[in-house]
Amino acid sequence: MRSALAPGVWFLRAFSRDSWFRGFILLLTFFIYTCYHMSRKPISVVKSRLHQNCSELIKPINDSHSLNDTTWCDWAPFDKNNYKELLGAVDNAFLVAYAIGMFISGIFGERLPLRYYLSAGMLLSGLFTSLFGLGYFWNIHMLWYFVLIQICNGLVQTTGWPSVVTCVGNWFGKGKRGLIMGIWNSHTSVGNILGSLIAGIWVNEQWGLSFVVPGIITAAMGVITFLFLIEYPEDVDCTPPQHHTSDGLEENQHNPEDLGSGPYTNKESSLETPARCSKEPSAQPAAISFLGALRIPGVVEFSLCLLFAKLVSYTFLYWLPLYIFNVAHFNAKQAGDLSTLFDVGGIIGGIMAGLISDYTNGRATTCCIMLILAAPMMFLYNFIGQSGIINSIVMLIICGALVNGPYALITTAVSADLGTHQSLKGNAKALSTVTAIIDGTGSIGAALGPLLAGLISPTGWNNVFYMLISADILACLLLCRLVYKEILAWKSSLGRDRGSSLALTHPR
Repeated sequence: MRSALAPGVWFLRAFSRDSWFRGFILLLTFFIYTCYHMSRKPISVVKSRLHQNCSELIKPINDSHSLNDTTWCDWAPFDKNNYKELLGAVDNAFLVAYAIGMFISGIFGERLPLRYYLSAGMLLSGLFTSLFGLGYFWNIHMLWYFVLIQICNGLVQTTGWPSVVTCVGNWFGKGKRGLIMGIWNSHTSVGNILGSLIAGIWVNEQWGLSFVVPGIITAAMGVITFLFLIEYPEDVDCTPPQHHTSDGLEENQHNPEDLGSGPYTNKESSLETPARCSKEPSAQPAAISFLGALRIPGVVEFSLCLLFAKLVSYTFLYWLPLYIFNVAHFNAKQAGDLSTLFDVGGIIGGIMAGLISDYTNGRATTCCIMLILAAPMMFLYNFIGQSGIINSIVMLIICGALVNGPYALITTAVSADLGTHQSLKGNAKALSTVTAIIDGTGSIGAALGPLLAGLISPTGWNNVFYMLISADILACLLLCRLVYKEILAWKSSLGRDRGSSLALTHPR
C-alpha cells in the first residue's frame, strides 16, 4: 500500500506545477500583446514609401505617368504637398478610435470571458491590418478607405491591453511585480521591432505585404489564444495569488490614501505566495463602476501622467522613421531598421524602471526621475543625434529607455497595483476597469501626439521636439503629489527602523 506523500513533497509538487502554469501564462500573454503592437508598427515604416522624392528614382519603362509628373512614385492620395497632414489623419483615425474604445473595453473585459474576448479581438485586428495592406493590391487610392480601416482596427485593438493585464493580475501577486512586469512589458518594444523589420522587408517593393503578413500572424495568434489561454488559476486547480497580506491591510487602515505601491507595502510577499483563503467557490464580487475606479487613490494622477508620457512615446512610434528618413537621409528600409533601436532602449528602460521601483517601493518617484532625464536627452538627440551613426545609435537607445520606462511602468505594475488596491477589499474584478481608465486616458495623448506632429512638422522638426519636451515636463509635474507622499513614507519608514534599532541597542 502506497504511503501518503510528505507535506514537503506535496508542497514542492504544487509549487512546481503553479510555477509552470504562471510561466506559461506570462509567456502566452507576452506573445499576444507582441502581436498587437507588431500590427500597429508597419504604417510608420511605410509612410516614407507613400510619399518620397521621385527625382532620385528611375522611372520604369512601362510607367504611364507624364514626363513632367514629379509625383509618379507616390501613392495617391498621399502624393500632394499636404501629405504629412493626411498621414497624420490616418494615424489619428486609429488612435482616436483606440482612445474612445479603451474606456468601453475595460467594462466589457470585466463581464466577458477573457479567452473569447481576446481571441475575437486578435482575429478582427489581423483582418483589418491585412485589409489596409490589400489596398495596395486592389489599387485603392481613396483616403476614406484607409481612415475607415484604421478606425475599425483601433476599436478592436482595445480588446488587448485590459485583457492581458487582467489575466496576468489574476495569476500574480504583488511581490516583485515591477520587475516581472517590466520584463513582461518588453512585448511592446519587441512587437514594434518585429513590425518594423517585417515591414522593412517589403516596403520598397510591394508595401501591402508589410501589413498583410503581420495581420496573418496576429490572426493566427488569436486562434492559439482561444485554444490555450487560462483565465484563472482555479480553472486548472492552481493556487490563486495573494494580492494583499492581512498585515498589509491592517497597516494601511489608518491611511486610505496610501497607494498599494508605496514604501509601506509588505516587501516579503512574492509572486508565488499562495493565498491564505480557501479555494472553495465563493460569491463573485460585483464589477466596479467607472466613477468607483476613479476614486481609487492615484488613478487620476497616473492616468493624466500617462496621457503626456504616451503622447511622447507614440509620436516616436509613428514619426521616428520618417524623421530619420528626412533628416539623416537614409532610405525607407534603413530608417525603419534604425528606428528599432528606440524600442531596444524601451526594453532596457522598462526593466530598469520595474527593478528600481521594486527596490525603492517608489513607482511615482521612479517615473518622475526618468521623465526629468528624458527632456534634455530628447533635446540633444534632435541637435547632435544625426551627426554620426554612433551618436544616433547611442542617443536612440538612451531616449528609448527614458521615454518608454515610465510609460511601461504605469501601464503594467502601477495599473495592477491600483487595480488590486486595498480599498477594493480583494475585488480583483476592478483590475480591467482601472487598466482601461489609465491606458484609455493615455491613449488620448497617443492620439494627440502624432496629430500634433503632423501639423507642426511642416514648420520644422525642431518645433516637434519642443512639443515633446513640453509634454514630458507636464507628465513629470502631474506626479509631484504622489512623489511627495512617497518621500514622506520613506522618512516614516526610516524613523521606525531607527527607533527599532535603538530599542534593541538600549533595552529597558
